[in-house]
Amino acid sequence: MNGKSADRVLALFADVRLTPTQRRIAHTLVQHAGEAAWLSAAEVADLAGVSQPSVTRFAMALGHDGYPALRQQLRAAAADSPAGTAEDPPNEVQHAVRQEMANLDRLAADLADEDRLTGAGALLAASRPLPVIGLRAAAPLAAYFGFFAAKVLPDVRVLDTGGTLLTDRLEQARAAGASAMLAFVLPRYPRETLDALAEARTLGLRTVVITDSPVSPAAEDAGVTLIARVGAGLVFDLHTAPMTLAMVLLQAICDAAPDEAQRRLEEFETSAARRQIFVP
Repeated sequence: MNGKSADRVLALFADVRLTPTQRRIAHTLVQHAGEAAWLSAAEVADLAGVSQPSVTRFAMALGHDGYPALRQQLRAAAADSPAGTAEDPPNEVQHAVRQEMANLDRLAADLADEDRLTGAGALLAASRPLPVIGLRAAAPLAAYFGFFAAKVLPDVRVLDTGGTLLTDRLEQARAAGASAMLAFVLPRYPRETLDALAEARTLGLRTVVITDSPVSPAAEDAGVTLIARVGAGLVFDLHTAPMTLAMVLLQAICDAAPDEAQRRLEEFETSAARRQIFVP
């Protein structure tokens, strides 16, 4: 998937409120941005796993008379997308790295509006305990965030395994006083994570979600959605931008309760020195 093509397709409906089925169609078009402009309504429906009338209703939700008009707009967007330039990197690996640089540039631009990030940080900083969910490919990100968050928060609970125990642990966190939850939801989106988000809402937990797209299926049950795009230029996805956003969010948590964060950091440094954890 070409990053610029995907951005052009995403821009067509990024600010439109979509139903879960319409989000699935939108996500399919983004994932197949290179060929989306030449797919029929039936082909889009088959790729998205929805009915053909759903594709027509999706096009109408975007203000078109039907799918042919939307396809014409997709073709116009494709025509504006250059096939390549003399500055393109010479090999696939370099191109993938350049795409990651572009993902970071987009993240930096998105962070110009600090209100959403500040609000998310305050929400998570106030939760005692703070459950953090990340399953499958997102599990390392949840663990990475949780490792550092535990330095400034008294009770961080990383939930990185699914099964029936996942709901048990969410219920236990809520009973212990949790008011919010952080979830990492990245492609391919685990059904268990989406179910856990719905369960968290049922339990009364407010949710902050780090995901890769405004039309991610996780956005439907998210209280606050923070976007960090995933690199898809190699065999397995690159998560540079989501990892960066995780640390930016942790900074916002520290900024929401600076005195407590500083106190806990100092306590850790004293303990680390006493136990000689680190080599001088």
